[in-house]
Amino acid sequence: MSAESSKGALNNGYELDHKELDIRDSEEYKEFPLEDLSEDPNKKGYFEKNPKVARLVKISIYVLLHLCVVGYFSYATYHYHDITNYECYWKDNPLCGINFCTGYGMLLLLLGFVYLGLFYYYVFKPMVGHSLHRNYIRPFSKKWHNFSRTRIVSLASIALLLALLAIFVYFECRDEPQKLVSLVAPCFFILCGYVFSTNRRAIQWRVVITGITCQFLLGIFCIRWEVGRKIFECLGNKVATFLGYATDGAEFVFGDFLVANNVFAFAILPVIFFFSFFISVLYYLGTMQWVVIKLGWILQQILGTTVCESVTAAANIFLGMSESPLLIRPYINKLTKSEIHSIMVSGFATVSGTVLAAYLSFGASAAHLITSSVMAAPATLAISKLYMPETEESLTSSDSIELEKSQDSSLLDAASSGASNAVPIVLGIIANIVAFVAFIAFLNGLVSWFGYLVGLEQIDFEWIFSKLFIPLVWAMGVPKEDCDIIAKVVATKTIINEFVAYERLGQYIENNQITARSAGIATFAICGFANPSSLGILIGSLSAMAPHRRSTITAVAFRAFVVGSIVCFVSASFAGILIQEDDERANYNRIFEKLGRKNVTLF
Repeated sequence: MSAESSKGALNNGYELDHKELDIRDSEEYKEFPLEDLSEDPNKKGYFEKNPKVARLVKISIYVLLHLCVVGYFSYATYHYHDITNYECYWKDNPLCGINFCTGYGMLLLLLGFVYLGLFYYYVFKPMVGHSLHRNYIRPFSKKWHNFSRTRIVSLASIALLLALLAIFVYFECRDEPQKLVSLVAPCFFILCGYVFSTNRRAIQWRVVITGITCQFLLGIFCIRWEVGRKIFECLGNKVATFLGYATDGAEFVFGDFLVANNVFAFAILPVIFFFSFFISVLYYLGTMQWVVIKLGWILQQILGTTVCESVTAAANIFLGMSESPLLIRPYINKLTKSEIHSIMVSGFATVSGTVLAAYLSFGASAAHLITSSVMAAPATLAISKLYMPETEESLTSSDSIELEKSQDSSLLDAASSGASNAVPIVLGIIANIVAFVAFIAFLNGLVSWFGYLVGLEQIDFEWIFSKLFIPLVWAMGVPKEDCDIIAKVVATKTIINEFVAYERLGQYIENNQITARSAGIATFAICGFANPSSLGILIGSLSAMAPHRRSTITAVAFRAFVVGSIVCFVSASFAGILIQEDDERANYNRIFEKLGRKNVTLF
């Protein structure tokens, strides 16, 4: 993706210039220079001498390609018979009975999205889109922006929004009033944000309320609405299937025994190599930058945050806390203190796609993990701006930003470097888990020794630390009978890391020690990188990218660590309102059946 297209994508009405590439500008020409063909017409190639023929050949290739696609789709439509095996609730609907998550339905969706995109970019946008945006959408958006930013309209919009949310919560919780407890944590953290804010007068409540509302609405779509829930369940299953292919590579290198017995370092962590390989390829092709820039532009338009922090928040849905800032590396030295804080919060409040397979192997719901990262994108910007409001003028804008390009020289180089770049990540995970688990074991032994001397043998460090989290998990909506166990899980994530926390959570689920709803809330609460080792990793990576801002980075790091944890807790609280016990129980039974643990039946 070119710098111009990246820059234009952030503008409202991004425009792409379609130009023919000169062969003399290509990398192959620079690497193997030829004679200047323009000096001697006789040395030009056949297609250069006959541009009409070249254009005809190009069109013929495109037509042949589309005919192949249409032919394959037609034969698949004729050959695929499983469509009749699905239940049909709307007999008059021609698409009734199609399972869009597998087989023919997935093919139908993929082709629909591809051809819809081609129609938009090559037909609608050049012929209608540019003039429509220039003459109508842009003037209207400016007028609406000026109108909606007035104080009276903003207050009225916020009041109406809160009233609608209150009505929804009433109907959602009227049969289960105990769910209302989940509202305690968000209200408490918003109050703490105001009390401990670095500048209360600078708080932009519109950004805060809009971001948290978007977080809740995404929760409704992804968790409560049946259509959205099925979409994210399908997406989660596809992600799990995709990451599962890493097992083939792991078995080839390490053997069947280590992988089949789920030895963590050999069965779980190798997926990081595969995912890093895939992301590096997408990064080289410009696909990752394109997706991130679109999502960042949406967040910027909805919340009114600056471009760099919006892009980073969007990138953290897919990338890790160390990888996402690389997209804006040239601008980190120019960022304000509040922007750096927001970037660090978004890193702590989400997890990377590279480690999803590890969590899935412990029994975590793929749909919940993806939903948590999506919900965190607007919430990180909103809550970070509550605890550290913007008091400076941003030096970057959507008109000037250009996302960092891949430094790889070819597609093969990108694939190879992607796999190699995962080596320090895997080693870092192993080193941190070994060190922190050993250190916590040492603290447990030390505290147990002191307890033994006074007759309290059951007390250890984790027991004491987990008791501090019992009020928190209760405020997130966890039933009283499960508070002690879920508090241990959240404490484990906070003082060790989320790997160990998900492993222990999976054991509690498998042993029927907690309800399905409590397990779902805990999945959201620990879905973030906010732990001591990540704190050091993020400080080190950002300081390496911007050495002159190290003092600012270290000054806001611990606050960002706390706020990142709060974002996860707020997402868990909203999940506590929206999760249904029966649906959640069925979901976890399916998960553990796929993992080969057949005797799971959650109460």
